[in-house]
Amino acid sequence: MFTIGKLASLTSVSNDTLRYYEQEGLIEPAGKSPAGYRLYDADSARRIRFVRHAQNCGFTLAEIRELLALRGRHKACCGDVRTRAVEKKLQIEGKIRAMKTMSKALDQLIAECANETQPVNECTIIAALEQAAAPTRAQRP
Repeated sequence: MFTIGKLASLTSVSNDTLRYYEQEGLIEPAGKSPAGYRLYDADSARRIRFVRHAQNCGFTLAEIRELLALRGRHKACCGDVRTRAVEKKLQIEGKIRAMKTMSKALDQLIAECANETQPVNECTIIAALEQAAAPTRAQRP
């Protein structure tokens, strides 16, 4: 059995992170010491490693909670987990496409800003951003 400090050290996360995971229902103490300290077992360490790895794959804590719940269901199968992984991958790919679009837009703005000594009130990047943000007549109240 591990105290929160020992578990934090063992899993390379902070005590605060462990408390947060407990609050979020991702881990729970296996018991308490005679002095009232929460004690965790090896399963808690395994779950924390699972959570960290899942976070590195892009899963949110809510999604990780669902994965952990699936793991405990007798009728769940690998296909249930695979479906969630495929959904997450599609979400990530969508974000990558959006980020690439933003990057290209910035590339264009940067390329159009040839005179770095120009006063800021004449900056082509500022002008382009203001122009893009201006509502069209159809959007005005």
